[in-house]
Amino acid sequence: MNNVFKDIDAYYTGKIRKYGAIPKGVDWNDEESQFIRFEQLSKVIKDSNFSINDIGCGYGVYSKYLDSLGFDNFNYTGYDLSREMIHNANKMYGKSNISNPTFSKIKSLKEVTKSDYSVASGIFNVKMNFSNAEWLSYILDTLENINEKSKKGFSFNMLTKYSDKELMRGDLYYADPLFFFDYCKRNYSKEISLLHDYDLYEFTILVKKV
Repeated sequence: MNNVFKDIDAYYTGKIRKYGAIPKGVDWNDEESQFIRFEQLSKVIKDSNFSINDIGCGYGVYSKYLDSLGFDNFNYTGYDLSREMIHNANKMYGKSNISNPTFSKIKSLKEVTKSDYSVASGIFNVKMNFSNAEWLSYILDTLENINEKSKKGFSFNMLTKYSDKELMRGDLYYADPLFFFDYCKRNYSKEISLLHDYDLYEFTILVKKV
């Protein structure tokens, strides 16, 4: 796992240094598609007062999205392996008057504190030079850690294997949504939602514990 974390850190640090704190800096096309993803991920939240962890927070733009939703009160903490990402997150959103976000650089998910909810957007997409088997092992280990840190539920998104074949890239991981729905239902909760009806080549899983 240490080699995976090291490579992820290097990959995204390179992106943020090249593009800055914009969607391309976290390997997304634009803010509109980011917010479509955030809308799906946020459907796991069932309270007006809650704590939430953003795993792989990048430059912290999800905190901006949450601020726009009108929740009564919430505590947001963003975690990332990249020091450059955390620097940019603090610079962009560290002084928000609504969510009062906290951004933390971590070396592993063991350092993450428990919260009501967790979200993970895009952290499973870029497998770099790892095999599909190696990357799947990383994903399942990560989901186990996220589950342990989430008291009420968590959500994550992945690229779908039902993408157009001519658009698929060799360095990306295209997941089977039915496998992950089944895996989460068997291991984490009886209440699982699979969202695969929005206008992106991906899906979102919601794991609701209470």
